[in-house]
Amino acid sequence: MEVQETETLSASGVQTGAAFTSAEGSDVSPQEEAPKRVISGFSATMVVIASMVGTGIFTTTGILLEQVPSASAVLWAWIIGGVVAFFGALSYAELVAMYPKNGGEYQLLSTVYHPVLGFVAGWISLIVGFSAPIASAAMAFGKYATHSLPGLSEFWAAFAVIIALSVVHAVKVTLGSAVQNFFTVLKILLVGGFIAGGLMLGDFTHITSDSPLDTFNTMLTPGFAVGLIYVTYAYTGWNGSAYIAGEIKNPSKALPKALALGTLVVTLIYLGLNVVFLSAAPVSELSGSIEIGAVVASSFFGESAGRIFSAVIALLLVSSLSAMIMAGPRIYQAMGADYPLLKVLSRRKGDSGPFYAIILQAVIAIGMLLTARFDELITYMGFTLSVNAVLTVIGVFVMRLRKPDAERPYKCWGYPVTPVLFILLSLWMIVFTIVQTPGVALAGAGTILVGVVLYYIAKPRKARTLSE
Repeated sequence: MEVQETETLSASGVQTGAAFTSAEGSDVSPQEEAPKRVISGFSATMVVIASMVGTGIFTTTGILLEQVPSASAVLWAWIIGGVVAFFGALSYAELVAMYPKNGGEYQLLSTVYHPVLGFVAGWISLIVGFSAPIASAAMAFGKYATHSLPGLSEFWAAFAVIIALSVVHAVKVTLGSAVQNFFTVLKILLVGGFIAGGLMLGDFTHITSDSPLDTFNTMLTPGFAVGLIYVTYAYTGWNGSAYIAGEIKNPSKALPKALALGTLVVTLIYLGLNVVFLSAAPVSELSGSIEIGAVVASSFFGESAGRIFSAVIALLLVSSLSAMIMAGPRIYQAMGADYPLLKVLSRRKGDSGPFYAIILQAVIAIGMLLTARFDELITYMGFTLSVNAVLTVIGVFVMRLRKPDAERPYKCWGYPVTPVLFILLSLWMIVFTIVQTPGVALAGAGTILVGVVLYYIAKPRKARTLSE
């Protein structure tokens, strides 16, 4: 990675929203006061790790085995997913280091292309990027919690954890960061211990039973391509620190390191966990199991240990929920600063979080608890977010052509190969999803269309101008 030492930020570079100016260049409407940069580089890395290591890794492999009934092919799916996520993180790092503001794709797509694309990205983030993953993570939390405590209600456990963490992050940013760091460090230690124990007890013939040719042929099937959507969902969050970029200290250096290091650590964790999962039992016993972590723990240590491990996984999911509840509202806050109709979402005082944005996200997530199925949420999220990410990574090329001499505190390692590979692999998954699950693709397209309509209803103040 190439990180330059020089850091230059314009005044607008630390604001939460885009700069909107009139044709004459005068400010039409001032931005809300920029939030303080109180989040450390370590906390930014923990947000990436916590955003990624959540419900996906503890649920996806069982669902994936229904599409890809080969342990070795599934392991390759996780390797490919890690490579895609890492290349995406390297690409995002260049753009976010140039424009270190809260908002993630909302800010980046508005700046690189047009405000309508940024608004649609923000809309997708609200429904697909954060509210839906919060709902699915809370569902998984409820399932694992009730597996450990049978008398507990799945819904009320999920409801309570969303409300509790929303309150923590609404009250004070530094309090939310401290809670986030504690649960993430605990997560890393517990997962590391589980991997170490599982590697000593696993039966690796479950993974090596297929010949290399059989594995390769399985990887060429449409089911494998669709299965990668599930894996992509599990890796969702590799861009987590991009959403809080406006509150990170020394962002030009801290952001690229947080994105790349966090993604690399999680990729290694995922490979270790999947070796343990797939060595615990035959594919037939793991296929279709949402609570695969509990199944594996029971296989290794007995039913009592399985219940204990279910409680541990529920605890680990708190970290993931916390990261998403922390990051998502920063997007809606940035949108509120740019669109008068959404202004209430930008309101915050001192070191508090964006209160109304957090409330909106919690309400939508709880609504999804009542109406959505877990597997449907995963496929819908994976497809729609892949489209968002591809457009953002293409933005690296756009900005290199449009502004070749612009200050770049970090330049994407491996450019142009790494962003091209990310784009091609992502497009491969998107195309196969459209072919194999057209209903999901239609739902994703409908979400995008609704976002376009809402953009024209919301009416931005004026056309965005590049403020760098």
